[in-house]
Amino acid sequence: VQLQASGGGLVQAGDSLRLSCAASGLTFNNYNMGWFRQAPGNEREFVAGIGKRGGSTRYADSVKARFTISRDDGKNSVYLQMNSLRPEDTAVYYCAADGGGWLYPDRTSIYDYWGQGTQVTVSS
Repeated sequence: VQLQASGGGLVQAGDSLRLSCAASGLTFNNYNMGWFRQAPGNEREFVAGIGKRGGSTRYADSVKARFTISRDDGKNSVYLQMNSLRPEDTAVYYCAADGGGWLYPDRTSIYDYWGQGTQVTVSS
């Protein structure tokens, strides 16, 4: 199984970025997908999640109304559209896949597979 995250970069506050995560080696539509981020010195934190077949979405309070998660099962991909970026959004962003019941989408422990991360840096 491989999750390949991409789309990060250096932007200014207020700008937008779209992250992508391409999955291979798994039956993608059987997996709930999540985006997490980790800033230096901090624990990895939940950003957003989307259920199997796009049935439901979850967001951290800090990104609600700014970020949108989506998936394209035909392309085995999940996306994170990030608008109105802030310096505090600076982190390495990871995608993750959960093949279970997704009872606690914000917990890293429920996810079976992780991508390698993509750096997002927002300057003020």
